[in-house]
Amino acid sequence: MTVSPSLPTPTLTTPRLQLRPFADSDADDLFALHSDAHVLRYWDSPPWHEPERAQRFLAGCRTLADNGTGARLAVDRAADGAFLGWCGLVEWDPTFRSASLGYCFGERSWGHGHATEAARALLGWAFDTLDLNRVQAEADTRNVASARVLEKLGFVREGTLREDCVVDGVVSDSWVYGLLRREWRP
Repeated sequence: MTVSPSLPTPTLTTPRLQLRPFADSDADDLFALHSDAHVLRYWDSPPWHEPERAQRFLAGCRTLADNGTGARLAVDRAADGAFLGWCGLVEWDPTFRSASLGYCFGERSWGHGHATEAARALLGWAFDTLDLNRVQAEADTRNVASARVLEKLGFVREGTLREDCVVDGVVSDSWVYGLLRREWRP
């Protein structure tokens, strides 16, 4: 894999949202999000129990940018600056022109189109700036809402990874989705 020297994390705006680089001050909001067992019930790791996990996540965001392998952005509601969650692209490979999309939003933003709106903004930046040809995403097969988000964005379900996650003893399958540049509709 070819690694870029760095990947500046963008600041993006939509009519309702602001996507921005994470700051150290986001640690408490991140911990609240990732320690919520209901929010993470379909996640590929258990909820956080130690606040230090938020600091490690933030350090990981900086490492992604410094290594040029991805960008994770905090997502705030534009009207009042409330933290809603995050959206990111990781595993960016400029040789293969590919990356993987991920996102996590708090329950108060569910059903309002925030994940779709944020991911659409990030994908627009990525296809334009990173010249991607393909973006991949995965969703737990029980997470119908996340599957709907991906399908609204134009992702095509390409297959199922059988029993690919074991979290706290619970085994689950994941759907694999792909979005090709020629299929992207901003």
